[in-house]
Amino acid sequence: MFPGGRKRASESDKQCLRREIKEELPKLKLGRLKLWKEVKKKKRSSGRMSDAIFIARKASGELKIGDKREIDKAVWRKPRGIRLTATSRYIRDKLFPK
Repeated sequence: MFPGGRKRASESDKQCLRREIKEELPKLKLGRLKLWKEVKKKKRSSGRMSDAIFIARKASGELKIGDKREIDKAVWRKPRGIRLTATSRYIRDKLFPK
């Protein structure tokens, strides 16, 4: 599952990502972030939807969970051979083509 969260009014997308990672996986350190894709759509039920997908040039550190109400388990996995949602599968296949 990819991390999720909501951006605060004064935050950029990168600041939001770094804050969310720090809250949920406080020992994980991310290197330089690059925006890979931004998706903006209108949802009938709630209005707008926006997703920003970033690539971290480097990730290191322990996957220690900061908020157990948000995440029950975190593990390093290779992008192939894991169960994904349709959206996650699309992202994986674009980032890591066979």
